Amino acid sequence: MPEEQKRTGEEERTTAETSVEARICIDGEGEADVETGLGFLDHMLELLAKHAQFDLYCRADGDLHVDGHHTTEDVGIVLGTALRRALGEKKGIRRFGDADIPMAEALASVAVDIGGRNYLSYSVEFQNTTTGGFDVELIHEFLQAFCRTAAVTLHIDVVRGSNSHHIAEAIFKGLARTLREATSIDPRSPDEVPSTKGTL
Repeated sequence: MPEEQKRTGEEERTTAETSVEARICIDGEGEADVETGLGFLDHMLELLAKHAQFDLYCRADGDLHVDGHHTTEDVGIVLGTALRRALGEKKGIRRFGDADIPMAEALASVAVDIGGRNYLSYSVEFQNTTTGGFDVELIHEFLQAFCRTAAVTLHIDVVRGSNSHHIAEAIFKGLARTLREATSIDPRSPDEVPSTKGTL
């Protein structure tokens, strides 16, 4: 696909707590260039790019001397906005996606609707509070911020799992696969918005 036809969105956000910039190309090859200052979050975003086949660029400079909360949430805000901009009028997209993702003993069920409604249903229990020095409760904050600005509905249910790293990976891989499916162009209706309202 010619570069000028690829669906790309970007966003920048600067507050007293963080400075974040991101760019997403939906029609990419899974390349990630990510530096948030939080190694585990970087790893999750690299998984997201790889399995969604998005090209993802993200830089974040936040108040990590406090904790990772502001940085993680604001990265979610910026990435969600960039995705919404990349989708444009959403013509031709499949809109829905779902996946059951195993990661060793962990199993995550993930479903998404790119329908303009921001909603997160998150049924996840971690056995530990941190993994890789990252506070796992921040995964919820990231996803909530992402859903709000991307205007997507996301349901995540972790069916089973004991290793926090595995659970987190299953969640992000599930998000990636559902977004890959939902943002792909349906060859049967490439010029139509997938809604009886005519808009999303």
